[in-house]
Amino acid sequence: MTTTEWAGTAAIVDGPGGYSGIEATPEWADEVRRLAREQNATLLAHNYQLPAIQDIADHVGDSLALSRIAAEAEESTIVFCGVHFMAETAKILSPDKTVLIPDERAGCSLADSINADQLREWKADHPDAVVVSYVNTTAEVKGLTDICCTSSNAVDVVASIDPDREVLFLPDQFLGAHVKRVTGRDNIHIWAGECHVHAGINGDELAAQARSHPDADLFVHPECGCATSALYLAGEGFVPDDKVKILSTGGMIDAARATGAKQVLVATEVGMLHQLRKAAPGIDFQPVNDRASCPYMKMITPAALLRCLRERKDEVHVDPQVAERARLSVQRMISIGNPGSGE
Repeated sequence: MTTTEWAGTAAIVDGPGGYSGIEATPEWADEVRRLAREQNATLLAHNYQLPAIQDIADHVGDSLALSRIAAEAEESTIVFCGVHFMAETAKILSPDKTVLIPDERAGCSLADSINADQLREWKADHPDAVVVSYVNTTAEVKGLTDICCTSSNAVDVVASIDPDREVLFLPDQFLGAHVKRVTGRDNIHIWAGECHVHAGINGDELAAQARSHPDADLFVHPECGCATSALYLAGEGFVPDDKVKILSTGGMIDAARATGAKQVLVATEVGMLHQLRKAAPGIDFQPVNDRASCPYMKMITPAALLRCLRERKDEVHVDPQVAERARLSVQRMISIGNPGSGE
């Protein structure tokens, strides 16, 4: 059977959980690559994507790193395999390119935890405050933001602000708590948002795993509900301080290549394990919570990607004026000298 015949007989099914009906076979991979070449498209996949999606992508990484790659890519079409705010960020940084997401219904509980109207009201209550927004936000929220940040540079961004100025930090309360703890700043107000997947990785689970794996390193994403617990365990001597590492997803890859540990416990979305195991195949990476899987990330299925390339759907649009304001907030972040490795 030829690739063209296979493509003609493939049955994509649209359901409440996304598109299905296609398996990630070698024939699927050949057809995806053929369509990408035909449409002058580059395929970007976030670290939390399904392994098959990561493996077919031209580039894999965190959302900000991928958006930068999108801006520099020679291809005229960007296919962003991630959640919607990530594809928006790529469009903000690549306004003249076509940006597609394989399923526009792939949202984000963290980005949805604050909208533009809520931020306007919060700003009105603190008119002199500097607004710092994590990149995991919508384009409209970025457009109302003074400086964006990533999980790896959030501390540096906040530290760059006049200590006498109030700071509104949003939307992630756990990352905000981490920033407040490290900077010692008492005039930072933190929005009570969260990623439901990361929030579900709790301190009790982390403590239990650390006790049962005493020689393991701990890689903990600062969005996790257990980030404070990880530092507490280190501070109280339950875990050696040098074994606890609070890291962005990009930072986890770097740390995986550098660690001397034989085993690493990973507190973040489970899709990250695929890239960690590829980066350091001799290390035993285990999830702190093996149920920490984002249903939105997993909506980017083999069927969704094939549909996207066949039909050039779903295209991502950002109002040009919103995009211009949002772009400024990202550029201000980069200008402080540490652009960060993303979320």
